[in-house]
Amino acid sequence: MSDKQIKAVLFDLDGTLTDTEKYYQIAWPKAFAHFGYKAEDYMPLELRSLGRPFAPRRLQEWFGEDFDYNEVREYRKKLVEELIAENGIPLKPGAKEILEALRERGILTALVTANNYPRASRYLKKIDLFDDFDKIICANMVSQGKPAPDIYAYACRELSLQPHETFAVEDSPNGVTSAYLAGFNVIMIPDLTEPDEELSAKIYKRLDSLMDILDLL
Repeated sequence: MSDKQIKAVLFDLDGTLTDTEKYYQIAWPKAFAHFGYKAEDYMPLELRSLGRPFAPRRLQEWFGEDFDYNEVREYRKKLVEELIAENGIPLKPGAKEILEALRERGILTALVTANNYPRASRYLKKIDLFDDFDKIICANMVSQGKPAPDIYAYACRELSLQPHETFAVEDSPNGVTSAYLAGFNVIMIPDLTEPDEELSAKIYKRLDSLMDILDLL
């Protein structure tokens, strides 16, 4: 594959560009406990990038039909904000550099995140990445979040590109699946878990770091 074929690289945020997925792994169990639920270790991992309507359904499967997703999620968001206020938003190695390098090569960049736009834009401004993207695509812009393909299909329309002209960079199974179903060449840079055999079949390439993307162009 050459840079003549790849015209855009699309990035997930939490766990891919920022080392913030660990905050959610702390906050979800605390939020569950606050409302009287006990989380198993696998639960926060399965919730990575899981959007609507899938997350509410999954949580009701785990905890019962009376589980109030909105209430628990709002409390979880509060806990994450507290962690960010205390610890900041750490960047993954090469996050700023890869975006600058892609721009120098004339390759479009977009953010494709499970966050809503107000929160995503606030985070990006805080870490000085807001102006490094040609498009910022958020979960509230589509009807179904990850792992459905909607958000990546929408991103393609916004960039006026076909999926085969793009790389999607993700760290989680739900993100990988979303991009794969939309027809993207999916790069996985694992954060908290490695891809299993099923997930590996959906990946164009597994990389160790963001800057390794340049070797594929």
